[in-house]
Amino acid sequence: MFRRMRRFKQELTREETLSLLQTEKRGVLALHGDDGYPYAVPMDFVLLDGAIYFHSAGEGHKLDALRRDEKACFTVYGNERQEPGEWWYHVSSAVVFGALAEVTDPDEKLAALTALGNKYFPTPAHTQAEIRKDGARVTVLRLTVRHMTGKAVREN
Repeated sequence: MFRRMRRFKQELTREETLSLLQTEKRGVLALHGDDGYPYAVPMDFVLLDGAIYFHSAGEGHKLDALRRDEKACFTVYGNERQEPGEWWYHVSSAVVFGALAEVTDPDEKLAALTALGNKYFPTPAHTQAEIRKDGARVTVLRLTVRHMTGKAVREN
């Protein structure tokens, strides 16, 4: 069902790909948008228990696209670095294919919001304050991973 990566010699291990997903801060979520156009939107995210979680408003293009088609692709790009004496960059990327769904279980939603907050806010106290303030009106989305690849690239 999913293609093998063409540049397989640059493929990251599963552990390296998961590490990239754990450490990078942002990625791009792509969905089947309006009138057959792709809809790709930058997102904060967290990897939790093998799934990727996002927070969202309760309405809009993203949720309309999700209701039309659960299939999604999420791309993270990072670990950018230059080696001494080189002008080119080394970068890593992860591409995740899966099924996107709105989280309806209150315990799962709280766990995802807590993990998201702890990734981005300075302290757990900040996380809890934000959840108390806005948690009830936030929509949480879960991307269940069906396939993922990681790639290390040297851009020269």
